Amino acid sequence: MPPHRSAASPDNPVIRDRGDACPGALRLHAADDGHLARIRIPGGLLTAHQASLLGLAADRFGDGHLELTSRGNVQLRGLDEGCGAGLAGLLDAAGLLPAPGHERVRNIVATPLSGDGSPGRPDVLPWVRELDRLLCANARVTALSGRFLFAVDDGRGDVAALEPDVTVLGQPRQRALVRLGPAAGAVSVAAQDAARAALLAAEYFLDAADAAGTRAWRVRELPAEHALDEGRFAERLGAAGIAAERVAEVDWPYAAPPMPRGTGAGQRATLCVLPPLGRLTTAQWRVLVQIADRGQGMRITPWRTVVLPGAPVRRPVNGPARLAAAGLIVSPDSPWENVTSCTGRPGCAKALADVQADAKAAVAAGAPTNAGAAAAAGGPGGLLPVHWSGCERRCGHPRGTAWVDVLATRDGYELSAHGRPLPAGPDLATALRAARGTTAEPDADHPTQ
Repeated sequence: MPPHRSAASPDNPVIRDRGDACPGALRLHAADDGHLARIRIPGGLLTAHQASLLGLAADRFGDGHLELTSRGNVQLRGLDEGCGAGLAGLLDAAGLLPAPGHERVRNIVATPLSGDGSPGRPDVLPWVRELDRLLCANARVTALSGRFLFAVDDGRGDVAALEPDVTVLGQPRQRALVRLGPAAGAVSVAAQDAARAALLAAEYFLDAADAAGTRAWRVRELPAEHALDEGRFAERLGAAGIAAERVAEVDWPYAAPPMPRGTGAGQRATLCVLPPLGRLTTAQWRVLVQIADRGQGMRITPWRTVVLPGAPVRRPVNGPARLAAAGLIVSPDSPWENVTSCTGRPGCAKALADVQADAKAAVAAGAPTNAGAAAAAGGPGGLLPVHWSGCERRCGHPRGTAWVDVLATRDGYELSAHGRPLPAGPDLATALRAARGTTAEPDADHPTQ
């Protein structure tokens, strides 16, 4: 279903009195279950070798699990406080720390199926690699927040819907659109200039944030008098030698995330693998690594799935069967599809419930499949996503779409969808089935979360 965009609020800017404390691979976060490291994976692109070393890091330094984030990154938990040097050395050997001073700003999501041969769509993965290279070579962008997000979309509109700060949208005839925050318009540039234009967009934001003096982390946090403008951006690009044309209004496309799948014609196919709640044991991770094509590796998506291009789907290496035997979802219409959660207890001190355990119990109690409720949900796209939150921060909740909010409180769970409260009742699984089929559009008084 099409996304519901969060309302920008330039007239009510966020004024921050501190810097961004977003964790990274070198700046560990102290959680209740040990320290946490967040490893940025630009575009979600991992070679099989890099993925193998990430699994080794989880075993050697962490709790033996890997978590996928809503930005296509990987988190390690349960780390000892003194493991920083050893972890950094291992990640550096894997090529995952090309510029230590920039590691928290390498937030790039990309269309995970880009390059699949879709007619008229460019392969934008080379643009991701070029943008990452430019970021790592630019001292100015180290001032970006760890929450500032780039999206490189091949034109289908999947990652463009994730409320990025800078969107690069592939176009036919070797062109690309670059959008600043939630603006309706964009700037058109040659595809060969797309990555450099995205970098200059980040510098434009930093200049505006400095002028505003509000310590904004995201484009949408800028006050109205310092809002980014496509016309001025086009002028800045021209001054940098990039021919650019302002496009006042763009009909932005939308595509749903890739669904779990484990079939394909021939001996090899692109698989989409869903780990329940985005959390894998290192044993499950090693199965992914073993099945991944050596040349194409794997792609971590912002929807906490893993795409394996060119994976074997026939004997003697039956990838889908091995993945399913490992407890990973490779078929559509699973009750786990579009069910996510924050860490919850015991890992987070702010959480009021063990939301992951409760989410598992709700699924086991008979949560509906996407296909089974497609008609009730009002057509293509099936059920609304559902996100379980241990507190009002709602960490990791879906972006760019309506979703069912399952919020832990001191008195139990509260449910809402489209910003409207819904009855939870004594049987939470039954209430969730009803909530996920909610299709009423939000109104001005009840915006989407």
